Amino acid sequence: MNIKAKNKIHYDNIYTNVNVDRIVENILDFDNFFEDLITYHTSWVGFYKNNFKNYVKNKKVLELGCGDCTNSAILTKLGAEVYANDISSVSGKIIETLNKRLNFHKNITFIKGDFLNTDIELNKFDLVIGKAFVHHLTHHEEELFLKKIIKVLKPEGMVRYLEPCVNSKVLDEIRWLIPVPGRPSKLQTNKFKIWKKNDPHPDRDNSSNSYRAFGRKYFKECHISYVGSLVRFERLIPSGKFRSFFKKYAFILEKYIPNLIDSKVARSQIIDYKFPV
Repeated sequence: MNIKAKNKIHYDNIYTNVNVDRIVENILDFDNFFEDLITYHTSWVGFYKNNFKNYVKNKKVLELGCGDCTNSAILTKLGAEVYANDISSVSGKIIETLNKRLNFHKNITFIKGDFLNTDIELNKFDLVIGKAFVHHLTHHEEELFLKKIIKVLKPEGMVRYLEPCVNSKVLDEIRWLIPVPGRPSKLQTNKFKIWKKNDPHPDRDNSSNSYRAFGRKYFKECHISYVGSLVRFERLIPSGKFRSFFKKYAFILEKYIPNLIDSKVARSQIIDYKFPV
């Protein structure tokens, strides 16, 4: 079974179990919900870094790999006109429910299926985004996506990705040795082989250099920043108020870490491409 088919089956199963009522409740309490996300949660702190929440207002945005559609709903609440795409048709059902139950200024438009096979108007979007999406693609697919993205972007358009950051082979090897929920340690040989066989992620380079090379090939500007260097240590702290306190101020202090160090130890990277060539 190829990676794309694995991804569809994997995420159909996950999104079928999404608590849509909870998403609706969160969006109805938007200010508190969003503030919590961009204060304490690595992927959201990173994705909305550099005042991105204000940048998206009045922009026409295409979200690739919209998943459970939480980010599509957030972008809509922030004033964007959102088109959401996912290989899983379940995402479309979630969007139908969100559009019915939430008073959006403009409903989210779902674009079903493989992005590469969709028929989308050229020069349509101000922004194309993907939150933890690209690392599900092979490098060949990633390049095919970029070739299509630059066609649907406006000349002054921008891409923002939030992806795992793997710039240190040593840290990456240590990561594989530590078991986490849903993934055994590499030392648990048989269990790890079974997990790897069913894992929908392709073996690929998720380094900044890889994203930078693609960016410079298809865009005039490429900028990569980092998040989650200090927050990596949160697991050493018992859950509760002190862990939340630690995370909040860890994100603030990370701004003062030299970029060379930050790039090696960060949990995630924010990739911005601007002005398609």
